[in-house]
Amino acid sequence: MLPVSFTQRTLVKDVIRDLFKKEKTRLETLQYIFCSDEYLLEINKQHLQHNYYTDIITFDLSDKPNAVTGEIYISVDRVKDNAQTYKVPLKHELLRVIFHGALHLCGYKDKSEKDQALMRKAEDKYLQYYLSKIK
Repeated sequence: MLPVSFTQRTLVKDVIRDLFKKEKTRLETLQYIFCSDEYLLEINKQHLQHNYYTDIITFDLSDKPNAVTGEIYISVDRVKDNAQTYKVPLKHELLRVIFHGALHLCGYKDKSEKDQALMRKAEDKYLQYYLSKIK
């Protein structure tokens, strides 16, 4: 499995906080768990009854109205493969997936083509927002 490291972790956290504010969703607690394909496949089988690899699974664990508590599991193996497939920098693909999970917790869906287009637009918006902060 590929190790995950961020040189600008604080900035990533700040952008995630800003994402929730801009999406008008109150964030209580959010945990990201970076794992392998095999680990996430087991979660996918156990909790969603899906027998396939995925790059991300988001769990909304909120127990308070209007306050999000969530866990986001990301397969670093899948992210690495996706970055190669789509010919994008690994860090950009990882950030896209990080923002994807947060957007799910803000109410974005991705089952229909229309929803996927809205999700992709929002992912791109927050990736560009992040990139604008490091220049």
